[in-house]
Formats: sequence, C-alpha cells, structure tokens
Amino acid sequence: MEIDAAASGAMLKRERVRDAILELIEARCPGDAIPSERTLCADLGVSRPTLRAAVDELVVAGLLVREHGRGMFVAAEKITQELISDRSSFSLPQAGGVWTSRLLEFSTLPAGARVSRKLRVSPAAEILYVARLRLVDGSPMAIEHLHVRADLVPGLTSEELEQGDLYEHLRDRHGVQVSEAVQSIEPTVVTRAEADLLDVPELSPALLFERLTTDDRGRAVEYVHSLYRGDRYRIVSRLTLSAHDEQPATAEGHHPGIPPGDFTGGDPVPFSTRGVVQQNL
Repeated sequence: MEIDAAASGAMLKRERVRDAILELIEARCPGDAIPSERTLCADLGVSRPTLRAAVDELVVAGLLVREHGRGMFVAAEKITQELISDRSSFSLPQAGGVWTSRLLEFSTLPAGARVSRKLRVSPAAEILYVARLRLVDGSPMAIEHLHVRADLVPGLTSEELEQGDLYEHLRDRHGVQVSEAVQSIEPTVVTRAEADLLDVPELSPALLFERLTTDDRGRAVEYVHSLYRGDRYRIVSRLTLSAHDEQPATAEGHHPGIPPGDFTGGDPVPFSTRGVVQQNL
C-alpha cells in the first residue's frame, strides 16, 4: 500500500503542532489561557486549519477547553485511578478528589428478565433501582445505574446512597460483606440526556463500566452499569513484567469504576485483568 506523501506530511505537521501546544499546556495550570489561534499560527508557522485540527484533538482528549468569545484554556486535571503492580499482584490506591453523590432515582420494581439473569433471581423478585450522579470536588463525573437485591438490604435509605460509601453501609448496617466483582470497561459516547447531566457536549467520549458484585456467601448483590466522562477520568496501569514471574493469580482487587475503599476490613487484595477486570472489593 502506497502512502500519500501529502497526507503523511499533513499528519506529521499536525502532530508537531499538537506537541507544541502540549508543551504550553504542561507549563500552565488548569484554567490558564493559552495564546490565541492567530498567535499560535504565527508562532508555529502553520495554517489555521492545521492548528485547529490539532486543537480539536486536544479538546476531545479533555486537555483543552474552548470558551466562545473568550479563547482556549487548560482543562481541569483528570481524575486518575491507578492500577499498580506489586510483583505478581495488583492493588488499587484511592482515586483522586472528594467524591459525593446526588440521587436521581430511587425505586423498588421487579427485576425483569435481563437483570434477574445477572442477579440470579426470579424476574418477579423485587430489586432496588438507583440512579446516582457521582461528583468529584463538586463537578459531575459519572452516572451510575444500580440494581440491588431488595431482600438483602431491607430498609436501605436514600441517605445511604448519597452519603458515605455504599459498600461500607452494606457491611455495617445490613450485614452484607461484599467480596468479589467482575467488571468490564469499554469506550462509548454520551446521549443528549447524559450529556446534560455530565455537563459535556452530546456524543462526547465516555467509559462504560459494567459490574456484577457478589458477597462472601456467593450471592449476587448488585448489578451496576456506569458512565464516566472520558475527558476527566482515566485509568493508568503500572506494570512490572518479568519472564520469570509466575502468572498472577485470579484473586482480585478494588474495581476502578468507583472511588476505592477498604471493604474487606484488611489490607488491599490483589486482582488480575484478563479481558474483563475481575476484582475483589
């Protein structure tokens, strides 16, 4: 296959422009302005379309913010969840920021066909359906849809879903000790309604988390699917690789879809990633 020299040259030029703007971003703080498009074109010796193409990439990546009539600004720092290896295992530190919740819906309803299969209950069994907006330092970060077996959490209150850590409430107030979860993560985009809640443009990139959580008695406790802002949330893996290390065991650690806490009452437990994220909570 022949490479179009003109297209290749344009791509490389845009990449150089992108790197130059990244240097400007890294030298500034969130909220700081960067030079105007006209100034950047003159300083970098490129056309307006080339500059805008590079800027568009950085806006989509969540590194720059355009404000109509004001200019371009360094975006707020992303909330980072690290997956850190400790030789043959992984442990998860806490995600950054102060996490709070705002309840969007809280109702009791039949599980239905799909959720009942996930929770291993009858389609007629009652579940608690909860929709929450998760915020970090007051900014919307994620939309969570929780389906919890009602028979395991009688008396679960809306206050428990808005304040503190849900799994701590399950353990301390309802005697449900969460022990394991299987979670998948994939890219998606937000709908108009989701965009309004997350304060992002429609069709913005997002991360879709799906998780099935079980307790220490092997009972399925909750099925959750969550939508996290792609411009503000990221997962970083720090891996130690060695040909002589044994394959990590399939014991698991805290999932990255929720700000971590110590749900086991002890030290963080390890987890492994194989296609989906399989973790202990």
